[in-house]
Amino acid sequence: MTANVSFASASDTREQKPQLRELAPNVYGYISDFDPNCGFVVGDEQVVLIDTRPTPRMARDFLAAIRTVTDKPIRTIVLTHYHAVRVMGASAFDEVEAIIASNGTLDWIRTRGQADFDSEVGRFPRLFAGVEEIPGLTFPTQSFHGEMSLWLGPHRGQNRELRLMALGRGHSSGDTVAWLPDCGVLFSGDVVENHCGVYAGDAYIGDWAGTLDAVLALKPRVLVPGRGAVLQGEAECAEAIGLTKAFLGALLDSVKTGIAAGETLKGCFARTEAAMVPRFGSWPVFQHVLPFDVSRAYDELRGIEHPVVWTAERDRELWQTLRGE
Repeated sequence: MTANVSFASASDTREQKPQLRELAPNVYGYISDFDPNCGFVVGDEQVVLIDTRPTPRMARDFLAAIRTVTDKPIRTIVLTHYHAVRVMGASAFDEVEAIIASNGTLDWIRTRGQADFDSEVGRFPRLFAGVEEIPGLTFPTQSFHGEMSLWLGPHRGQNRELRLMALGRGHSSGDTVAWLPDCGVLFSGDVVENHCGVYAGDAYIGDWAGTLDAVLALKPRVLVPGRGAVLQGEAECAEAIGLTKAFLGALLDSVKTGIAAGETLKGCFARTEAAMVPRFGSWPVFQHVLPFDVSRAYDELRGIEHPVVWTAERDRELWQTLRGE
C-alpha cells in the first residue's frame, strides 16, 4: 500500500520569494534560496528567458520582476533541460515566438514528459500551486545539436552572443548551458548546484563529471546554478563545480561498494546515506533527492544505461521501500 507516502519535499511549505539580481549589464538572475533558479537577458529588440518556473502563477511573478527593468517583448525561451519544475510556466509569456532546447531535451519531452510532470507534481506540492492553469507540456519550437548562438544586438560595440551549448550528458540527456562570453556569465541549469542536494534520479552519473569538466573549462566569472546562490568569481564558480562533482563521486563510490558487497538497493541506500550525511546532509533538498539518486546509481552501475522513467506510482514505491514511510 503506497497511497499515503509523503516525500521529504511535502513538508517544505515555506514560500521562497526569489530576488532579482543583475549579474552583468542587461543580464539578470531570478534567484531563490534553494528553489530552481532562472534568469533572462535583455537584448536590443527582445528579452530571452532562461527557464520559466513551475506554473503560470509562479511565472507571472517572474514576469512582474522582468517588467521592473525592461518593457521589451519576451520573444524567446531557452530550456536548460526538461524537468516540469523548470518549464511549465511557459504559457504565462504570451509574446513568445520561439522556445529553444537541445535535441536531447526534445526527445526527453516526447518520451517521458507527461510521466515526469505527473511525478513532479506529487513530489513538489508547494512549487505546483496553480497547477490547474497549465495547458499542457512545454515543447520546444526549435531544437539544436551541440551548440547554437542567439545574437542579441549591439553591446559595447559588438553583436552580443548568447551561446547555447549541450556539453554532454549529466543531470539529464539534454542539458544545455547558456553562456555569455563577453561578460563570463553562465546559466548552468542543474548541471551545477551550489550547496544544494544534487538530483541524479534521471542522470547519466558516470558521464556527468566530464560535462562538469567542460563547464569548468569555460572559466565562468559568474555562475547561476540550478539551485542556490549566484557564484561570483572564477574561484567560487570552480569550487561549486568541484563540490557538485564530489557529491556525485561519493554517491557512485558508496553504491558501487554496496553492490560489490552483495547489498540490495535498500542496503546500498543505508550505506550511502551514512557515508554522505556528514559532508552533504545539511544541504537543502538532500533528504529528498538521495533515494532517487541511489536508485539511479544502483541501476547505472548494474548496466542500465538509460534512466528508467519515473512515474507517480514508482516514486511512492521507492520512497516506501527506502524510507519505510
